[in-house]
Amino acid sequence: MTQQYLSIEEFNELIQQWHGETIKIYKEELDDKDRTLMTISSISYSNDTRRLDDYEPRHSLMFHGDGNIETADKELQPLPSSYYEIPLEDSTLYQYDGSQLSLITDRGKYTIEVASDL
Repeated sequence: MTQQYLSIEEFNELIQQWHGETIKIYKEELDDKDRTLMTISSISYSNDTRRLDDYEPRHSLMFHGDGNIETADKELQPLPSSYYEIPLEDSTLYQYDGSQLSLITDRGKYTIEVASDL
């Protein structure tokens, strides 16, 4: 299926439907690649107007819940906190191909899908 671009509102409407699901998040940011598996208990957004530098995001998508991150050695480790944060920018592109949601920022790409092979 082809990728379609979404507005932030359309993206939010789709992602909210995944509440309670176990999802996979693939992150490709600079030279850092990882995979996270987590069960979403809630989804929220944050807005930080008091940033110390440009590395801290102004807006973030927050997945709250329990999960694991796959290490470079292919071992699963618990998430260091009870949420997974994706930085959002005004220029973030939101895509959907019928099964995967993608967020493309200046810093990297995040692909999110429901984990159906558990």
